[in-house]
Amino acid sequence: MFEEAQKMANHPHSPKPMPVWKLSEAKAKLSEVVRLAAAGHPQRITVKGRNEAVVVSADEFDELCAVGSAPTLHDLLSRSPLKSLAFERASVRGLVREVDL
Repeated sequence: MFEEAQKMANHPHSPKPMPVWKLSEAKAKLSEVVRLAAAGHPQRITVKGRNEAVVVSADEFDELCAVGSAPTLHDLLSRSPLKSLAFERASVRGLVREVDL
């Protein structure tokens, strides 16, 4: 692994530190960045010292995208074995207080 990739970032949301690349280094060594990401090691890219991007494997990206495609609450309730359960919806009438405007 290149010396630049051995620098480790200590991001609070990362389960483990990941290599950090300056954008110019990442561009010059893109094949290495992609190879490491494809091997399951996300690669962080910075621009002017700020974290700007993370390169991850296609499989990891697909997993992350699948989280957003979870069934909606309506879908889950529609498939519920209890969907035909009859219940009474009683409305409650509360007292209304008068307000001087």
